[in-house]
Amino acid sequence: MTAVFAVVTASVILAHQGGWDEALLIGAPILIIMGLLWLAKRRVDAAHDMIHGTSHGAGSDVTESDTDRHV
Repeated sequence: MTAVFAVVTASVILAHQGGWDEALLIGAPILIIMGLLWLAKRRVDAAHDMIHGTSHGAGSDVTESDTDRHV
């Protein structure tokens, strides 16, 4: 009886209770794609810094064009 109750309860919870399941179906892939894009940007920035010998850090607002103008 407990297993049947658990199955029924799980199906009721997943049966459009406020739309959270639909939000999860949309939100999870978006968050995964955002994470992958963030990771790819970090790798590209690290490769760029390694090639050009620069290290600006995460919070730097100075770009190469700014440093070239002032030199």
